[in-house]
Amino acid sequence: MNLSRLDLNLVVALRALLEERNVTRAGERVGLSQPAMSAALSRLRRHFDDELLSRTGNAYELTPLGVALRDRSATACDLLERVFSSQADFDPAAESHEFTLLASDYGAAVFGAALARTLHQEAPGIRLTFQHPAPSVVENTATVLSTVDGLMMPHGIIDGFPVVDLHQDRWLCMVADDNPEVGDELTLDHLSQLPWAVYQRPYDAPAARQLSMIGISPRVEVSVQTFQLLPHMVEGTRRVAMIQERLARRAVRSAAVRVLPCPFEAVPVREALWWHPVHAQDAAHIWLRQKAAEVGATLTGNGNGNGNRKGNGNGTGNGNGTGEGNGNGDAGPAL
Repeated sequence: MNLSRLDLNLVVALRALLEERNVTRAGERVGLSQPAMSAALSRLRRHFDDELLSRTGNAYELTPLGVALRDRSATACDLLERVFSSQADFDPAAESHEFTLLASDYGAAVFGAALARTLHQEAPGIRLTFQHPAPSVVENTATVLSTVDGLMMPHGIIDGFPVVDLHQDRWLCMVADDNPEVGDELTLDHLSQLPWAVYQRPYDAPAARQLSMIGISPRVEVSVQTFQLLPHMVEGTRRVAMIQERLARRAVRSAAVRVLPCPFEAVPVREALWWHPVHAQDAAHIWLRQKAAEVGATLTGNGNGNGNRKGNGNGTGNGNGTGEGNGNGDAGPAL
């Protein structure tokens, strides 16, 4: 396909037609008259050799190809907007700009809140939008990343995209304050016999993945889509859950729970910010990555606590940057 022969305005028209399924409304949406939009639809039908919109009674329905192109045209428009809004220079103190980051509730509560505080002080015109990533982020990572500014996710789920390491956290176990079966420490027998509350999504089930490596299949009673619901699913029950230490500090203030060290060597969380290569040379995005690396370093405690590695904020490849930290781990839970 020779893009130089294409009228890229047709991409905008295609998206409007497929989302509105009405020529008049699509024209109003993009500022074209009804005859002009009808002409655009005719050109698109010739190009794809498909009706795209087929009349059913008094309405239009999408053809199978039209359904497939609806999401692709939206992605293409988002990507084009990001390409043409790229900047050679960026003044955070004076600019008005919005960054959209995909993150779990853990990522938004721990790192996102710290980043938002920093931007509030240094860049009052900058807006941050946090969205929960959909399951398609794993199967269609490039497509998803092309429409946002970054994805906050631990290492071990996706790979092959530019990344900057943010911070490291460790897993703790959580039980109710009044759980009579658990004393001052948990055992592997507890983990195999007690019911579980777990954070579960199709591409990332941390408790199940960790336990499967030591031969334990958790008996799951409750599954939730946010880590911050776990304390409330444990409170007043026999259940056990795994939760990140930085989130556990909040959990003990919001529910009648206590946290204990895991009775096995749990693989730590290495939270990172991933982005699409299209952002590599955008001045605004370079600034965002640098701020993310700086905020991550403050969470890490300048490398003295958990051996986190921090990227330089504007590279590509694996983004591990220079190694920092002595890897001694955090002190005991003391929560």
